[in-house]
Amino acid sequence: MTIKPQRNDYPYLHPITTRWHDNDIYGHINNVTYYAFFDSAVNSWLINEGGLDIHQGEQVAFVVSSGCDYFAPVAFPERIEIGVRVARLGSSSVHYELALFKAGMAEACAAGRFVHVFVERASNRACPIPPGPRAALERLINL
Repeated sequence: MTIKPQRNDYPYLHPITTRWHDNDIYGHINNVTYYAFFDSAVNSWLINEGGLDIHQGEQVAFVVSSGCDYFAPVAFPERIEIGVRVARLGSSSVHYELALFKAGMAEACAAGRFVHVFVERASNRACPIPPGPRAALERLINL
């Protein structure tokens, strides 16, 4: 069983406001929406802190693996925060550990993980992580 992550385990918390259409027929946020929350938190960090240019940059990051464990439901209109940390930083890939928290709560409602591989936009071949994003990712390494 996965241990429920704690808020103070994450160097970056990305706020998100849930939306009405995030809820499913069961009255809680649908499981696939958690992946969009995770992706938004990581890419916001890479863009804002690492200078990653997702529109014109020569390098982009592709998700090649992902997973999530769910502990407690979340529903609209709750405010949430996504905790982001780096578990492993390679030359062209990065392994993230993520957690979804209700705003202000210490214990996670979900724990996720995914792997980005940086690629050259033109060739779709793996390339070294660019200096700006690498420096930003180094600040999120789980020590």
